[in-house]
Amino acid sequence: MLGIHDLWLFILSGLLLNITPGPDTAYIVGRSVQVGWRGGAAAVLGIEAGCLVHVFSAAIGLSALLAASSAAFALVKWAGAIYLGFLGIRMLVSKPQPNVTNARGANAVISLRLVFVQGALTNMLNPKVALFFLAFLPQFVSADSPHKAAAFVLLGMIFIGNGTLWCLGVAAFAASTASRVRQSGNALRWINRGLGGLFVYLGARLALLQAR
Repeated sequence: MLGIHDLWLFILSGLLLNITPGPDTAYIVGRSVQVGWRGGAAAVLGIEAGCLVHVFSAAIGLSALLAASSAAFALVKWAGAIYLGFLGIRMLVSKPQPNVTNARGANAVISLRLVFVQGALTNMLNPKVALFFLAFLPQFVSADSPHKAAAFVLLGMIFIGNGTLWCLGVAAFAASTASRVRQSGNALRWINRGLGGLFVYLGARLALLQAR
């Protein structure tokens, strides 16, 4: 089908990659604790939307441009590093409102749209994700396939679908165990600091990333 081979191996590899904890998981858990299930779901959808952009980019060759052009890679890299650093500093200096007793109250403090956009941009502005899809997807498509772009998109959608289901489960678990945390302004402040420090670190690491 479309030149795709070893689909079972792709699905298994994708599941293992999706369940491996990383920055995306940390962001989802943090937002689930802060805002509740809806915040975690918004974070998941934002991150997966960013992955979708990378999948289509790989299909039409933009990711190959990032891999081949040092200037394009550097542009995306610095844009992502600056954004992550800005986001992290904002979270470090923010002052969560205390006495937020439920997810609806938290939603009034943190916009779900903002959570979605931050998740999407965090993923989209990371050239490592683009290069990951460029390196991972072609391994399961025949070199002589006349429908490589369609195969890339199909594989990407399977990967994103599995990732979405897993991450929604993570968000639900984190939200269900965090109701007491959301009642404490002090706990929310430390969560913000933790997430802020994570994004500053990721921004600095991204700035030091070298194109390969």
